[in-house]
Amino acid sequence: MRTGTGHLTRRGALGAMGAALLTPRVGFAGGVETLAGAAFGTRWRIVAREGADLARLRPGIAALFDGIDRVFSPWRAGSAISRFNAGTGPAQDPALRAVTGAALAIARASDGAFDPTVGPLVARWGFGPIARGGAPDWRALSLGARSLAKARADLTLDLCGIAKGHALDRAAELIRAAGFDDLLFELGGEFLALGRHPDGRDWRVAVEGPPTRPAPAALRLPAGAAVATSGVWTQSYRRNGRLYSHIVDPRTRAPAAGGLRAVTVVAEDATRADGWATALCAAGETAGPDIAATRDIAALFLIETDGGLRQVRTGAIADMIL
Repeated sequence: MRTGTGHLTRRGALGAMGAALLTPRVGFAGGVETLAGAAFGTRWRIVAREGADLARLRPGIAALFDGIDRVFSPWRAGSAISRFNAGTGPAQDPALRAVTGAALAIARASDGAFDPTVGPLVARWGFGPIARGGAPDWRALSLGARSLAKARADLTLDLCGIAKGHALDRAAELIRAAGFDDLLFELGGEFLALGRHPDGRDWRVAVEGPPTRPAPAALRLPAGAAVATSGVWTQSYRRNGRLYSHIVDPRTRAPAAGGLRAVTVVAEDATRADGWATALCAAGETAGPDIAATRDIAALFLIETDGGLRQVRTGAIADMIL
């Protein structure tokens, strides 16, 4: 999760290009206070009613995120995931097993479009730190009641496409336990809505398109809903007229091709929203919407065409677009 100085995780750029607070530039004049900080190579912030005393949450959130980083960061040699990647024995960390279980469930449901063993391919194309490892094969991971094992010693685990959502869900648990309710928590462009905005309405977020264009849509987030975006605009480069991004299609073992530029997913929790946004973006502009429609996933696809950005909506996302 954490990066070296000046670098972003595979999903860390979402704070710049993913969902953003609707009308954040007006600063919520009156009635709202914010708390912000840094974690996982990106930023987090909480927005709540004025006088909520958010500051008392900071120590707990900082400790929580540091602990999560020590489990999931592939940039830390001593993290639980790095030890699993370097070793041959099983991993017993409960958080690592739980998030891997969620990742494997999405891998199965997406027919491998989400692959938590794709890290070496991501690094090969110029993104990510997992430079060593064999061919990806999520089916070679086995999750037992108390341990996580791999069938091949050279297999590596990369949970950057889902772990940030897990961190957001854990933060929401901490916040609820502290007695807070009506607030919006953002972590690197992913959002989780607890309760309602101070004026009584649902929280609203804007889905950002390319940096030079207006937001293509705005969403209403029901209480308890989470939203995550996976896209190619920030972490990408062009060569010989082709766009290469950090979203790798496990089927072709190359950056996802075609016109799909971003996928925004709304789900009951941030872990699923994060993982499915990654999976659907990797699946591409044809298979992605088909999977989302079949699974009744609330998703907004932004596909670049000669005439501009085309939107494809699936599931309940149409009811949330303002």
